[in-house]
Amino acid sequence: MSLTYALCVPVVALTCVVGVGAQQPARSNGQTASSTSAAAVVLPPGYVIGPADVLSIVFWRDKDMSADVTVRPDGKITLPLLNEVAAGGYTPEQLRTRIAEAASAFVEEPNLTIVVKEVRSRNVFITGNVAKPATYPLTGEMTVLQLIAVSGGLLEYADAKNIVVIRSENGRPQYLKFNYKDVVRQKSVAQNVVLKPGDTVVVP
Repeated sequence: MSLTYALCVPVVALTCVVGVGAQQPARSNGQTASSTSAAAVVLPPGYVIGPADVLSIVFWRDKDMSADVTVRPDGKITLPLLNEVAAGGYTPEQLRTRIAEAASAFVEEPNLTIVVKEVRSRNVFITGNVAKPATYPLTGEMTVLQLIAVSGGLLEYADAKNIVVIRSENGRPQYLKFNYKDVVRQKSVAQNVVLKPGDTVVVP
């Protein structure tokens, strides 16, 4: 299935599209040849653009200004003529508006589309005594129990009662306890929190 939405303004026609399809790799400098149609992913609720996300910026009738870009660690992208544009922390719609305003200095009534092709900035991590400790993409709501299942489950010698979720809040780490045995027995289900991007689950 694909999710598509269009935002149109009567005078300055602007569109932000999200869909599903095959992906095109970005060049090492963060850009590839532009196209009028681009693959996209279904965005998770509350999504804002972050570092390493891959975007396709397409200017209709102004292909020279179009580009596929990868958001840099500083949250910025580089576009023809416009140079550096801050993208991190904005929704695709907000970024579309910012780019349109900047492009109006070069193009009369800019008409552009922004497609999020890859979401790489939303990840969670699990380490320790699970079958497949790794980084996993957070494409929707995922609880601690679900992440443990995705990672192949606990190993036989894992300390299931003392699992910890490490979360950064306002630059400070928080440590959330997770007792696997209690949760599966429905004794402490509140510990089975919904994970946030950047959370790390440690299984001792």
